[in-house]
Amino acid sequence: MTLDLTLALIVFAFASSITPGPNNIMLLASGANFGLRRTIPHMLGISIGHAVMVALIGLGLLRLFELLPWLRPALMAACAAYLLWLAWKIANAAAPDAARAAGRPFTFVQAAGFQWVNPKAWYMGIYAQTYYAPADAGWLGALFVPVVFALVNLPSVAIWAAAGTALRRWLAEPERLRVFNITMALLLVASLYPMLSL
Repeated sequence: MTLDLTLALIVFAFASSITPGPNNIMLLASGANFGLRRTIPHMLGISIGHAVMVALIGLGLLRLFELLPWLRPALMAACAAYLLWLAWKIANAAAPDAARAAGRPFTFVQAAGFQWVNPKAWYMGIYAQTYYAPADAGWLGALFVPVVFALVNLPSVAIWAAAGTALRRWLAEPERLRVFNITMALLLVASLYPMLSL
């Protein structure tokens, strides 16, 4: 892999990881509702789960989409349904003190599994493997891309969780938290539009 291609991949991984999308919106909400420490498994699940998904895309899932063209639209419909359900859950989240008793943030496994129904994660993985995996490197190239992604993604998503945690005190007022959670839910729904139009 050339230095230019590696740098281009790092820039793409950073730009796609730091911009708003389902993962980051959920991390912002989780940081605000549960705090940074309790959101760490969620962050790790996103970074590692996405890396595994990107590796599998590079090792054969792209070919599967070519063989079964109906699979991608079916997957996007399932993604949309799941994100709408999550938006409803976020909009109705309890206040931070009540959340400790009544709710819990995503676990590592839940966050890793969520990557499979996250349209933005699919887009990022397919684009990265299509344009940045060196064609002459075979399976090593397909594995290099997710490693770079994971290294760039974790600090990027941590910023969103930390931002949510910073808002925690301000959101202690129930009305502010309600408006915040509804706004996060609406942003999560809005994040579907660019992904489903691909």
